[in-house]
Amino acid sequence: MAVVVRVLSYNVRSLRDDPAAVARVVRALEPDVVCLQEVPRFLGWRFKRRRLARACGLSVASGRRAAGLAVLAGPRARVVHREYHLLEPFPKLHRRGLAVAVLEFPDGDGRGARLIAASTHLDLRDEPRLAHTGEIIGILERARAAHRAPVVIAGDINEQPGGASWRTLDEIFQDAHAVAPEGYAATFSSRRPGRRIDGVFADREIEVIGCGVPVEEAIAADYPSATDHRPVLATLRLPALV
Repeated sequence: MAVVVRVLSYNVRSLRDDPAAVARVVRALEPDVVCLQEVPRFLGWRFKRRRLARACGLSVASGRRAAGLAVLAGPRARVVHREYHLLEPFPKLHRRGLAVAVLEFPDGDGRGARLIAASTHLDLRDEPRLAHTGEIIGILERARAAHRAPVVIAGDINEQPGGASWRTLDEIFQDAHAVAPEGYAATFSSRRPGRRIDGVFADREIEVIGCGVPVEEAIAADYPSATDHRPVLATLRLPALV
């Protein structure tokens, strides 16, 4: 039996705006997996991440201080593996990384499904962004082979569809919003959304049911105060474990 999961990507700008609004948005969207970017990295960073996870009814499945990334998991998920990669450094630029969590989800017949969930935040500059995209694809190919599970990579791509990094990801994965658009497309800025620079990309064996920025007024009212990005939510049907 296939398992349906909800995967959320959200850049929370180090919780510098309104952490309570971030938590309200996440709770209202009821995700099974959250791929976070720009989580706190400085004083009290570990406590702040755990506090956010608790406020959202989730737990930290993968994350470290460097590069400001985390994967949170809901109560349906069992964490079977976690890893964290720092990507190739570029002088004078912010260090980039990849947070990875291998999760298992139960189903009604006892087999369930497994998912490799990864979060990243790519650079503003073209050269490192494209180099890191290739590096990430290599890491995820190895994870796929090791854990025999499909991959979802989500994050702040820092370019729009049609850019070199976005095209590279789209060659390997499905751009979930392009496959099954749902809700709004633009993710930045949260106050005046005009660009789609955040995305969810899924292996082709995963069925994309819908993906986009949720439009419910009660939830969207918190977007401007929560952070400078809007969340991207993908509903995915995972293949059953064999």
